[in-house]
Amino acid sequence: MRIRDLMGQMPLFHGLQEQHLEELTDIVVDQTLGRGQTIFSGGDEASGFYVVVSGKVKVFMLSPDGKEQILHIFGPGEAFGEVPMFAGGHFPASAETLEKSRIFFFPRRDFLALLHKDPSLAVNMLATLSRMLRQLTRLIENLSLKEVPSRLAAYLIFLSDRDKTPEEVELDIAKGQLASLLGTIPETLSRILNKMSSQGLIEVQGRRIRLLDRQTLAEMSEGGKFLF
Repeated sequence: MRIRDLMGQMPLFHGLQEQHLEELTDIVVDQTLGRGQTIFSGGDEASGFYVVVSGKVKVFMLSPDGKEQILHIFGPGEAFGEVPMFAGGHFPASAETLEKSRIFFFPRRDFLALLHKDPSLAVNMLATLSRMLRQLTRLIENLSLKEVPSRLAAYLIFLSDRDKTPEEVELDIAKGQLASLLGTIPETLSRILNKMSSQGLIEVQGRRIRLLDRQTLAEMSEGGKFLF
């Protein structure tokens, strides 16, 4: 599939005019990276932003003692690095591929030049970008301010809403990585999954998790109604 056609299918660029897509195609850098490759490190200049075409990317921070805290996992069609890019600062975290990934990179200077040249491009993208940022901000709040069971419930609801699958979700990362994302350890995550299963909230089948009681999970995700 042509780069322009791929770009037109991405949420960030959905609905853009053909002219805009062609202009974006002229500046994009198409990259294919292997598993475990660093895309940028915390403190690097935010020289542009990225969109995942295929594969998965983790954005994470390291504590002073070297412990990794995953902030978010980005999959196909999702953009990352756009906020520090627009601010003209530095990346506050690091990004690394979890598997072989194809990534579009949009250089800051060229991208901003397009926006100055044609402000309608910025207007068309603003609503989508704002919605994506609200979703990400809500998820980060859920994963940082609540107890681990609430964080897990919030993440399951997030996956369900993102994938439009109200009754079942499929984890797109290993459970060890999910534990890091939730700010806990694999053993604690396993105990919480087992308790949720025993209470009839979920049914775990490998990476597939059936949401048996979505309403209670939603209440848990807001920090209330613990059954254990």
